[in-house]
Amino acid sequence: MRSDTVTKGVQQAPHRSLFNALGYTKEELERPLVGVVSSYNEIVPGHMNLDKITEAVKMGVSMAGGTPVMVPAIAVCDGIAMGHIGMKYSLVTRDLIADSTEALAMAHQFDALVMIPNCDKNVPGLLMAAARINVPTIFVSGGPMLAGHVKGQKRSLSSMFEAVGACAAGTMTEEDVCEFEKNVCPTCGSCSGMYTANSMNCLTEVLGMGLPGNGTIPAVYSERIRLAKHAGMKVMELLEKNIRPRDIMTEKAILNALTVDMALGCSTNSMLHLPAIAHEIGMDFEIDFANGISAKTPNLCHLAPAGPTYMEDLNEAGGVSAVMNELNKKNLLNTDCMTVTGKTLGENISGCVNRDPEVIRPVDNPYSETGGLAVLKGNLAPDGSVVKRSAVVDEMLVHEGPARVFECEEDAIEAIKGGKIQPGDVVVIRYEGPKGGPGMREMLNPTSAIAGMGLGSSVALITDGRFSGASRGASIGHVSPEAAVGGPIALVEEGDIIKINIPELKLELDVPEEELADRKSRWQPKEPNVKTGYLARYASMVTSGNRGAILEISR
Repeated sequence: MRSDTVTKGVQQAPHRSLFNALGYTKEELERPLVGVVSSYNEIVPGHMNLDKITEAVKMGVSMAGGTPVMVPAIAVCDGIAMGHIGMKYSLVTRDLIADSTEALAMAHQFDALVMIPNCDKNVPGLLMAAARINVPTIFVSGGPMLAGHVKGQKRSLSSMFEAVGACAAGTMTEEDVCEFEKNVCPTCGSCSGMYTANSMNCLTEVLGMGLPGNGTIPAVYSERIRLAKHAGMKVMELLEKNIRPRDIMTEKAILNALTVDMALGCSTNSMLHLPAIAHEIGMDFEIDFANGISAKTPNLCHLAPAGPTYMEDLNEAGGVSAVMNELNKKNLLNTDCMTVTGKTLGENISGCVNRDPEVIRPVDNPYSETGGLAVLKGNLAPDGSVVKRSAVVDEMLVHEGPARVFECEEDAIEAIKGGKIQPGDVVVIRYEGPKGGPGMREMLNPTSAIAGMGLGSSVALITDGRFSGASRGASIGHVSPEAAVGGPIALVEEGDIIKINIPELKLELDVPEEELADRKSRWQPKEPNVKTGYLARYASMVTSGNRGAILEISR
């Protein structure tokens, strides 16, 4: 056992004295030490229940003969961080979480790990850490929030942000906004639509790192507590069989995740996180993979914000396993991949029934024959950009219009809410990329303002930043190279015509090459927005959005 390094032999007597100080008994130190990485805190609604999940996991580990040791992981609530400097600190926590978890696990020589995330950056950050540490590991999340109810309709956080835009447009009263405010987030849990947190939790199942149901069982269901106990017990079986994350998270498993991502219509943020996870297992992940997989993968689900169904509905319909079983009818998955159940993916999903064909469309009656995400390229995004195609209205799949250029999110929001954006416009928000932000802020406020102002079917938004999973409409993010490194988005001028063709996977700036070359010769880098602290260090190491915003050391 790895933990023998800190618990066995005369040489380790000083180590054991410190375990004594912690209250551990001789009997506990003779068992495997299992690190229980808990993201519990009192600021993130998706994490406020993780103390209960943590205790259930610890009970499961103890029942199966291990000694559980809780250690912490930080978390940021993207919703609370949205629209101000706090959002610069969201994506960057993914790497803090991975690094700090690696440090804790290696410093204390845990034999196995149970990861307890729930929200946006914790899931990928802990998956990255699991791949690095590579001891037997299992994931169990805190589960999704139940949908809220406003005026007899199910609602979620995206409805709340759009209500603010509608109020600015004069189509909703402050009293209406207050009713939304009180009712859209009724329970603990990760927000109730197919936003980033739930996208990534669902993909833990597909990757094989979470037990069936991990992505969809609501946070407030007692079934979630039982799942946590089973995860604690199961990690001891993984330890006994020496099944490790890199045995599970293979290239085939990553491609499975991208396939199910397309069927579910996941957040565009998955196109940042899957490349980063792939990087940790040594896989060269080109975001162009998405288009090849999308071309053959039907979109089976339209969960909020793309449609009127929510995570609780997906759970009742059979969950991620039922979605995978539908896809398997067309042989779209690598079913021989190992999972934390100790069985293959194919064995896990065999016989999983689709109980609601309105929530999970049958594979022969999909919402579309192609997947929920698309990567667009062209002279405006030579290295690619990402759009959630399943959340774009038909009339915006092909669009061209004049660029309305903004150097930051705040200026764009002011113009949108001030009535300065007209139907047909293409809003360009730049210098919000991984380096330029720094931190690649989510643009939920501007996309929600556009929708709330009634412009969702006539205005597009393009950015080198990214979008919340709660965004909908013709929202094209991750434009690479970003403006801060002189990418073409830095050269766009007010009134330039931008052409968007999602079916043809194109994003073009209708400006002659000679003119672009002249603009490039005159372009000067902007002064960094942040010069000190973690954000400055992050900006010096981070790569572009098309590479997953991974960190690299300059050599």
